[in-house]
Amino acid sequence: MIQLLSTALLTPMLMPDWLDPATLIHNLGNWALWGVALILFLECAIFPVLPGDSLLFTVGMFIAMTPPSITFGSMSKPMVFIVACLIMTFFAIVGNIAGYYVGKFISPWLFKPRDSFIGRIFSDKHLDQTKAFFDRYGSKALVLGRFVPFVRTFITMVAGAAGMNFRHFITWTAIGGVIWVWGVTLLGYLLGNVAFIGNNIDAVLIAIVFISVLPMLVEYFNEKRKAKADA
Repeated sequence: MIQLLSTALLTPMLMPDWLDPATLIHNLGNWALWGVALILFLECAIFPVLPGDSLLFTVGMFIAMTPPSITFGSMSKPMVFIVACLIMTFFAIVGNIAGYYVGKFISPWLFKPRDSFIGRIFSDKHLDQTKAFFDRYGSKALVLGRFVPFVRTFITMVAGAAGMNFRHFITWTAIGGVIWVWGVTLLGYLLGNVAFIGNNIDAVLIAIVFISVLPMLVEYFNEKRKAKADA
């Protein structure tokens, strides 16, 4: 568990410059929303190194900071926020559905040992750690895992590989998708006009990941303390 959470915390620091959320959104121009939606789909489906949390926060921040008369025409900022969240939620959930079927049909091939960058991402270690996470939290892992990089990708594959009933799966993953997309984007939207946030965006994005995994870190250390007390 602690190794998986450590990977989640370190991932934002190791991303190349072209995966910086602000750079991505700026380079995508008028296609920014659809580009972000596609990235969310890919991350939720099969590619865990993409910056989902930070992209959502940055989208919310950009909506809050952009003058509506320049970018949004007759649409108000709240309406743009709602439309953006609906589109991103749809792509995130469809990405999880794709990940479920990847786990169901091709996970043995995907996670076979390889001495390569892809092999290090899709490693048995990450799969086993995610299975342990899934066993610990059960169905609610599909909600909690949304907020942890790597876990949110692999947890849907594990659900598919484990043969979880699809109706049960789609219910929990949809709940997680709505909370994740709307919650993180709303946070960026509410804080978008705070000067400190805009001037320290890199540190803020790392802090978001840390806050996301903090409840599980607390639970992990509580369980370790209880186990030591019972020994």
